[in-house]
Amino acid sequence: MAEFDLVIKGGTVVDGTRVPKYAADVGIKDGKIAQIGGIRSSDGAEVLDASGQIVAPGFVDLHTHYDAQIQWDPYCTISGWHGVTSVVLGNCGFGFAPVREEERDRAMLTMSRTEAIPFESMKEGMIWDWVTFPEWLDTLDRIPKGVNTLSYMPLAPLMIWTMGLEAAKNRRATDGEITEMQRLLDEAMDAGACGWSTQRLGEHSVQADYDGTPMVTDIMSDNECLAMAEVLRKRDEGFIQITQFTGDIKADLAFQAKLAATSGRPVLHNVVAVRADRADVHRKRLKWLADCNARGERVFGQGVTMRAGFAFTLEEWNLYDSSPSWNYATTGERAEKLQKMADPEVRAGIRDEIDDAVKKLGQTQAIGGPIEELLIQHVEHLEEYEPFVGKTVGDLAKANGQHAVDAMLDLAIATDLKAEFITPDTDMSADFQGEVMESPYTIPGVSDGGAHTKFFTGGSYTTDFLCWLVRDEEKVTLEEAHYRLSQLPAHAAGFKDRGVLREGAPADVVVYDLEKLKVVPEWTGEIVHDFPGGEWRRVQRAEGYRWTLVNGEVTFENGQETGATPGRLLRHGRG
Repeated sequence: MAEFDLVIKGGTVVDGTRVPKYAADVGIKDGKIAQIGGIRSSDGAEVLDASGQIVAPGFVDLHTHYDAQIQWDPYCTISGWHGVTSVVLGNCGFGFAPVREEERDRAMLTMSRTEAIPFESMKEGMIWDWVTFPEWLDTLDRIPKGVNTLSYMPLAPLMIWTMGLEAAKNRRATDGEITEMQRLLDEAMDAGACGWSTQRLGEHSVQADYDGTPMVTDIMSDNECLAMAEVLRKRDEGFIQITQFTGDIKADLAFQAKLAATSGRPVLHNVVAVRADRADVHRKRLKWLADCNARGERVFGQGVTMRAGFAFTLEEWNLYDSSPSWNYATTGERAEKLQKMADPEVRAGIRDEIDDAVKKLGQTQAIGGPIEELLIQHVEHLEEYEPFVGKTVGDLAKANGQHAVDAMLDLAIATDLKAEFITPDTDMSADFQGEVMESPYTIPGVSDGGAHTKFFTGGSYTTDFLCWLVRDEEKVTLEEAHYRLSQLPAHAAGFKDRGVLREGAPADVVVYDLEKLKVVPEWTGEIVHDFPGGEWRRVQRAEGYRWTLVNGEVTFENGQETGATPGRLLRHGRG
C-alpha cells in the first residue's frame, strides 16, 4: 500500500516562507502535506512529474467579489485559472447577507452597478436559499467549491437590514441600531465570518448604487465604523478591509490608523498605487504604513500591481461616478443614457467637473486615466470614425475642434453606446513596484475578482506579478514573490496553516514552469459568453501552470478544470 495519496516528484520547492528554493519531492496524504524530501516515487499512489517546475503554495486572493459567481462557478475564475486556491468574499462592504427575501432584487441591482456584475446572471445563477449571514455561510459550506473561501460580514447589507435602505441612505444610526448591528456582527463572527469590510467614498462615490446615489457605507459615520471595530477588539479576532477616499487623504489615513488601534486587529488598506510620474505617491503611503506599524497599529497595504487595462463602453462603464454629472449621464436605461449624454447642460457639467479636477488633482479621473488618452478600439463600422480606430480620444477631439468629453460622447451616441475605449499600455514603472514590494506591509493585488466583469481582468494579477516583476524585470525574488502571494496575505487574513508548504499544512499547491508562464491574451483580455442568462464577460487565462491542487486534490491540469471540488469554507480561517 502506497505511503502517500500523491507525490509531486522532481520539482523545485519555493515554500512561501522566504527560505531559498530547493529541490525536493512533496508527499501528500489525506489532503495535507505529509512529507517534504526523502520520498521515493513508489511511495505515491499517484505521481506528478514536476521536473523543471516550481512547486509553491497556492495563492491567496484577499480582494474578490465572487459572492454571486461562486454559486455557478466553483473555481472562481478568473482567479482559479491563475493559481489562486483561497479567496476572501464580501469585500468593500458589499454582499448578499443578511438580505430579506423581498429585498433580493434590490441587492442584485446594487451589485449590477457598484461592482458591475450582470443582473441577469445573478438572477439566474444565484441560489438564494439563505436570509441571515450564518445561513449564507451554511450555503457557502454546502455548495461545491474548487477554492477555499473566507467571508467578511459586509457592512452595507448589515446596515440596510438594521435601519432600512432609505434610512441608511439619509440619516445616521441610532444608539439602539448600532447596538443591534454589533450583535449581528458578533453572531456572524460566531458563525465563522473573518471580520468586516466597508467602502467609504463619500457623497460622490466612484462606486455608486444602481440609481446613482452613494452606497450606504459611503456616508456612514466614523462612530459607526469604530463601534464595529470594538466588536473585534472584544473578541480579539477577525480583520477589517476598508476602501476610503472622502477627499481629505490625511484625515482618511488617520482614521484608518485609528480603526486599527481601536480594533487591535489587522486592517487591510486599499490601495497602494504607483504613478510612474510621481514617486512621492507610493513613497508617502509606504511611510504611513511603516509609521502605523511602528505604533503597533497593524495596517497592511494592498498594492495595485497588475498591468491589466480597462476596455469599456459607456453602456457598462461606471468608474467615473465620482463626477456627479458623469454619474447622472450614465445611470438609467439605454435610451435615457443617450438622451442625457446629448443634453448640452449635462455635457457642460461634465466638462466643468473634469477641468476642475485637472486643476486640483492634475488628472481627469481617479480611475481610467485622462479621457483624451483613451484609445478608440471599436466604432461599429461607422465610416466617419474608422480612421480614428487605434488613435486616441484626444486625436478625435483635435480633428473635430472639440473638448475630449464631447468627442467621446458624440462617438458613444453615434454607435448606440457600443464604441469601445481602452486604457493605453503605459509605463507601470517596475522600479516603483519593486519599491512597493520592499515594504514589510504590502500585499500584491487587488484583483476585484468577480467584479467589473465586462471591462476589467484583475484576477490575472498573480501570474502577471511572477512574469513581470520576478522573471522579466527581476525586481522581486521568486522566494519573496511567493511569500507575498501566499503566506503574507494568509497571515493578514487569519488563515490557519495555509499559504506555506510545510509538513502538516493543507496541501494547497501550484506547480508551474516560470519560463513558460504567461497571461493570455495580454492587456485587456478576450470576451467569452459563459455566464448565466446568456451574459458575457472579459477574461484573461494563463499558460504555464501544470497543476493546481486544493486540499490535496488536483483542480486544474494544464489550465483545464478537472471537475474536482475539494474547496472548503474556512470558518475562523480553519478547515
